[in-house]
Amino acid sequence: MKYLLIALLWAGYCTLHSFLISVGFTKIVSGLAKSYYAFYRLFYVLVSIVLLLPLIQYTGRADSAVPISYPMALNIIRYVLIAGSLIMFSWAFFFNYDWLSFFGIRQILTFREQDKSSKEISKKGLLGIVRHPMYLALVVYLWCQTFSAVDLMVNALLTAYLIIGTFLEEEKLVLEFGDAYARYQREVPMLIPFSKRRTP
Repeated sequence: MKYLLIALLWAGYCTLHSFLISVGFTKIVSGLAKSYYAFYRLFYVLVSIVLLLPLIQYTGRADSAVPISYPMALNIIRYVLIAGSLIMFSWAFFFNYDWLSFFGIRQILTFREQDKSSKEISKKGLLGIVRHPMYLALVVYLWCQTFSAVDLMVNALLTAYLIIGTFLEEEKLVLEFGDAYARYQREVPMLIPFSKRRTP
């Protein structure tokens, strides 16, 4: 019963998190808020954090058993993967993406201005190896932090959510960038690096 409640809470969080940023809902909010829609991204991030922190805390208290232990050799591999995932996430966040836009700060700073900049698809750095390096890093990090039955369940849920969310995000990016993003999809793998053959 305890595990079912935790699973339902995480599933509810993921559903709400995805709904609040969905194309349909954001169109409604944009239509109602007009130029003040620039503040929505920051609102979305704050709501996500406020709801996530107590959920993590509750999940951490739910199961103190540690049925999964790692021998020294696997621990070394695990630590290397954790370090690699943190480096990948940080590099992508700060160097491949606009972190100010991620938090909604840039939208607020420029919400009175008309956006005349032409958006382009970046293939520099990690984005030339995999289309969603931050999601890949999160999946690797999650499974390197698996020690209990609750961890297994939550990590499986979050991995499924990240994969589904990636496909949903891909649909939005195709709508935004059109054929240019479709070409990018053919050239660069979505989550598994080097899984596509380079075409001349």
